Amino acid sequence: MSAAPAPAPAPARKPSIAGRLARQLLLISLFWAVLAGVTVWLVVQEEVDELLDETLQASSQVLGQLLRQNPSILPAEVSDSDDLSTHFAWQLIGPDGQLLHRSPLAPTTAWRLPAGFSDWRDDRTDRSDRHDGVDVDDWRVHVRPLKTAAGPGYLAVAQANAERDEVRSRVGLASAFSALLVGGLCMVWLNRRARAELAPLSRLSASLADYDPLDSQQLLPEQARSELVEIRAAVLELGQRLAQRVANERAFSAHAAHALRTPLAGMDAQLAMALREAPPEQRERLQRTREAADRLRRVVTALLTLFRSGMHLRWQGLDLADLLVHVQMPERLELDVPPGAWINADPDLLIAALINLMDNAWRHRADRIKLDLHPHPDGGVTLVLHDNGPGVSDFQREDLNDALERQQYEGRMGLGLMMADLVARAHGGDLRLPAVTEGFAVALRLGPAPL
Repeated sequence: MSAAPAPAPAPARKPSIAGRLARQLLLISLFWAVLAGVTVWLVVQEEVDELLDETLQASSQVLGQLLRQNPSILPAEVSDSDDLSTHFAWQLIGPDGQLLHRSPLAPTTAWRLPAGFSDWRDDRTDRSDRHDGVDVDDWRVHVRPLKTAAGPGYLAVAQANAERDEVRSRVGLASAFSALLVGGLCMVWLNRRARAELAPLSRLSASLADYDPLDSQQLLPEQARSELVEIRAAVLELGQRLAQRVANERAFSAHAAHALRTPLAGMDAQLAMALREAPPEQRERLQRTREAADRLRRVVTALLTLFRSGMHLRWQGLDLADLLVHVQMPERLELDVPPGAWINADPDLLIAALINLMDNAWRHRADRIKLDLHPHPDGGVTLVLHDNGPGVSDFQREDLNDALERQQYEGRMGLGLMMADLVARAHGGDLRLPAVTEGFAVALRLGPAPL
């Protein structure tokens, strides 16, 4: 009982130039966008800090000048409800660090400044140009020496660190988002440009899919890209060499058909006459000679049929049993064909493949071949020939399957398997050797007939 052939594995998807280029552009754009965003973020943070510090310095300078000129501008009482802005706060601190006055929402206790600011209490030194910034109790404080009614003190102008963090975050996020947006737009634009540049290559591939080098009237369209012009010229030159070789092979097959068939037919007739007239002790040897000549005739017929077809198939609906009735089988070889087995194929090529496969089984001491038909959902079919010969080892079978898949026939298989594989490929299929428990099996897969 024959085993159904295993389904062919799906071919691995090969990387495309467009896909690889798009991924590279994506990675480059993302890297650039992230790098630009981080760089802008860091630069903006530093610039915003400097700007806010300069603003605090300017505010302390203006407020200090106003208080020097007119101390009476300070209100008598401070209410936090009077504050119209939470961006800045200030304190007027006396000589002993006591809080003399403050702005709304400023702390009710004086900011404790570092020890380095204690020398400002020296009235003998004019420190009107001295200003600095320190972080005190979640505030960024800038101080300026100022003479008060109680003696030398200082003015502290501050901004909440939370407010500064919010400003830095907003500006940094806006800048980083802008950089990422520009990077994304560049990625989309570069991707579109790459696809546009690769479009002529796709059109050339589509033209090559329909290109038949054996049709002298068919030419590939002219190409606008210099790189593709060279590819087109190389393909046309290769097509011309292929067409010339096919023409030579067809001419050879036409001449060989006459040059080989006539002598073989005459040889068979002479052997038949010699077999009738020979004494009994010589008939067995003559019979083997005639069988060898008949095998040679079948092989030659199959080869000529394959060359004659030129891979231009004449698809027909065939009854497998009726087709094999007209095939001269080797003696002592029994063939089991299922009734009603219909198949779409080129009759000459299919017969050539079956003759070689059956002759191959007979030469390997098989005396019975069973044919099974396995239809496919797409309209194709797999024809399995299972004989009762000695078979091959698993290692040999795997090596033969590898050779068939790669089409590396030379030195790895005989003429029968090679020709059957060529016929199967001409029908859009292939040849495989499925694993069986007994004997030897060959699975000839044929593709669906064209509509």
